[in-house]
Formats: sequence, C-alpha cells, structure tokens
Amino acid sequence: MRYIIIGAGAVGGTIGARLAEAGHEVVLVARGAQYTALKSGGLRFRAPDGERVHRLPVVEGPDALGALRTDDVLVLTVKTQDSEAALDTWGPAPVAGGGTAAERLPVMCVQNGVESQRIALRRFRRVYGVCVWLPSTYVEPGVVSAPGAPLTGILHLGRHPHGVDDTARRIAADLETARFEAPVVADVARWQYAKLLGNLANSINALSWPVAGEEAWRLYARVRAEGESVLRAAGIPYASAQEQQEVHGDKVRWAGGGGGSSWQSLTRGTGTIEADHLNGEIVLLGRLHGVPTPLNELLQRLATTFARERRPAGAMPLAELVRAADEAVAAAGVGGAAFTQEDHAARA
Repeated sequence: MRYIIIGAGAVGGTIGARLAEAGHEVVLVARGAQYTALKSGGLRFRAPDGERVHRLPVVEGPDALGALRTDDVLVLTVKTQDSEAALDTWGPAPVAGGGTAAERLPVMCVQNGVESQRIALRRFRRVYGVCVWLPSTYVEPGVVSAPGAPLTGILHLGRHPHGVDDTARRIAADLETARFEAPVVADVARWQYAKLLGNLANSINALSWPVAGEEAWRLYARVRAEGESVLRAAGIPYASAQEQQEVHGDKVRWAGGGGGSSWQSLTRGTGTIEADHLNGEIVLLGRLHGVPTPLNELLQRLATTFARERRPAGAMPLAELVRAADEAVAAAGVGGAAFTQEDHAARA
C-alpha cells in the first residue's frame, strides 16, 4: 500500500515520517511555504529518538502523480476547514484501470472533530474515521516535531459510519510497524466524540497560552460540562475518561511543548482555525437539541476572530477570558459547572 498524506503538517508529517522509517511507501502533499521547504530540503522530523531528514516525494496535487494506484490510501490530515477543498481535488483523480479515487480508493480522516468523515462520505465510497491521539507540532516550514514516547501516538480507526474490514486491518498493521498503536474498532465515532470533549480546550489554549493552574482547569471543566450535556441530549455515546486512560496508560509520554493544533494555527498566522468544528460542533448539537452552550459559543467566536484578524496566540489573558465566560453564562441565564470526577480523571 502507498500512503498519500494530504496535508503534511504536524499530524500528516509525523505519520508520513514514521511510515517511511518503517519501510512503507509515502507521498507527501503540501502547499505554499511547506511545499517549498519539503521539496527543497526534505522533511526535518524531530522525535525523542533523534532528528532526521526524510526526502520523500512531495506534490501539490494529484496531477503530479498521474493515474493513482489501486493500492493507494489517501490519508486526509488537513484541518477540517480545509477538508472540502482537498476532497474535491482528490476525489475525481483517475485510478489505474478505470474509475476515480472517490469510487475506488479508501480515504482516512485523521483529524480532530467528527465533521470531515461526513464531508468525505458525500464524495467517497470508502471512508475511515480515525481518533487522533498524537502530540505533534508544526510551526516552521519543513520541520515537524513529535515528542511522544515510547509510542508516537495512538490511532483508533474503523469504517465510517461504523464497522471494520480487511483494509482497516491492513492499515492498522502498517501503522503498528511505525511506532503507533492502532486499535481497529467498529465504533470509532465513540472514541472521536470523547476526543472532541478534550479538544474543547484547544481554543482556550490558543487564546490564552500558556494556560495552567486551577482557574484554567475550572474554565475547561465548565466548557466540557456543556459538551457532555449536549452529547447526552443528542444520545451520542462516547468513551469515558477511565476507558481512555486504560487504553493510553503510559504508552505516549511527552514533556509538553506547544499549545496544540489551534495554537499552532494562530502561531503560523494561517487565517483560519478549527474552532467551528470543535466548539462549534457542540454549539450545533446544542441548538439542535435545545441545550444552551454559551461558553462554547464564546470560544468559537473568539477563536475564529483571532484567526481572521491574525492575532497572535496567547494574546488574551486568562483572567480576561474567564470574565468573558462569566458574562456569557450570565447573559444566557444558565449556571456554571464545577469539576466532575471524570474531569479529574482526564486531568490525571
């Protein structure tokens, strides 16, 4: 199988580098400054076991590859806000022997949130969801860091909307040769919704980095409590914090570093951010099921404003963000939430 990594940033660059190190065939897809850097100097991959440069094939789109191979796997690792454009580019690409990528090839949505696989299923017949537990950073063109050890990450995967098949098992087997744990599960969405609850903190980190201490955790607990209420109202199951801890254990340890994917978007000044598909997913479900979500609405609005105006990461003091949160809750006429046992377990 050849892995075509559509979006060679933090997650895509890490997966591509690790697969290549394990002897698998990889093509990186990038654009702009990242394409230029990868094309000219290769991918500088930094990990606990050292730094190395990978000189892999790099393209901007499918035309450079000609007809795609029947054993190609499309690995979608762009941010969710860029998924539609990427899928529209790669879906019509011809495959050797006839047909298109959308008709014949598997696409793996290796992204935060739950929206990309819905977008993909409108276009592709074979869609696989992935729950991404993978610390990685991309803020400098051509350079990707992945501090996790002894494993680089844990990637639950399965068919979307549900089920498993031989393709999922083959992909998982390849990933497990490349310093990942890759459980194949029939209910991958249950893991993705659990991860979504954790990703609700991404906007807090992006707006007020660095965040630490009880005040920050209290704010996150309130934001998460909104998310849990919404998922209960919608009847959407998700893996518990205890279940996640049992799977993760000490398999992926790291000493910290950057502020996560949303922080990286603001740091790079991309002009966009994934808040519409993280906090915004909770807002959408809340509106559909009659659950107030003032805190997630606030974070969605502030994060997208910061990105649009290209304001720097961490430009909003935490105390100011907490005041805005209190005002949003008061205006909505709903109560706040304290830490739950699950919050404390997640923190531990």
